Amino acid sequence: MRANADRCKQVRELTGGGVHYSFEALGTKATAEQAFGMLRPAAAATIIAWSLWVKIELHATTFSRSQAPGHLDGRQPFSRRHAAAVVAVAAGRLKLDHLISGRLKLEQVNEGFAALKSGAPVRQLIDFAA
Repeated sequence: MRANADRCKQVRELTGGGVHYSFEALGTKATAEQAFGMLRPAAAATIIAWSLWVKIELHATTFSRSQAPGHLDGRQPFSRRHAAAVVAVAAGRLKLDHLISGRLKLEQVNEGFAALKSGAPVRQLIDFAA
């Protein structure tokens, strides 16, 4: 936990109080906690890779000063949030290919879940056509 706090402190110092927005995409305890820890007051953390198996710990002051609860209960409809990302990917403005670590066939889905539970940073896609 100490290393997380040190990294978050460095980010808050470099940015003059913390970031306005943070995005977590690995799904680990450490990175999710860092996403909240580096926020400035009234900022928003978006946890993209929310995992059902990972518990995160936050100080009440960290959570209450962020806008995170709004993201968790969905201020915008799901389709609207993701439509902008789809358009950006299609236009080449948002590069995602480098985030994909592998592709799985549908019959390998249990292997994919096992990798998620292991905590390994994986971003695998299920290829339904394979």
